[in-house]
Amino acid sequence: MRTIDIAQLAKKSGIPASTLRYYEEKNMIRSIGRNGLKRVYDEYVLEQLQFIALGQRAGFSLQDIQSMLVTKGGFEVNRDMLSQRAEGIAREVKQLKAIQRCLEHAAKCTAERHSECPKFQRLLSVAAKDAARKRK
Repeated sequence: MRTIDIAQLAKKSGIPASTLRYYEEKNMIRSIGRNGLKRVYDEYVLEQLQFIALGQRAGFSLQDIQSMLVTKGGFEVNRDMLSQRAEGIAREVKQLKAIQRCLEHAAKCTAERHSECPKFQRLLSVAAKDAARKRK
């Protein structure tokens, strides 16, 4: 079992020591002791930090991520949570693509006024419907 102190862990992971201490306080990672004044971790904590980073990028709360972490460097993926989040991301991508098409068309549209362009008006209508659906 290899160990790593908090300074080395912060450097290798790119995560500030203050955040590492916060994760420890929230029981997301665990130190195995101290070397002088420095906290010491099993090296597997690096993998846990990568999992935390992935979860955050996917939009999960720290509480959701924490529920999937287990001791000894492992994690138990909640497939239902992942599936729901993947579906949410797919909806967001669809909305962003519609916005992208609208902006690209507006930038290139040759109509004298955008209010006179039927394609731009359709894109606006779709964007408005998506926004209304999102507010519900």
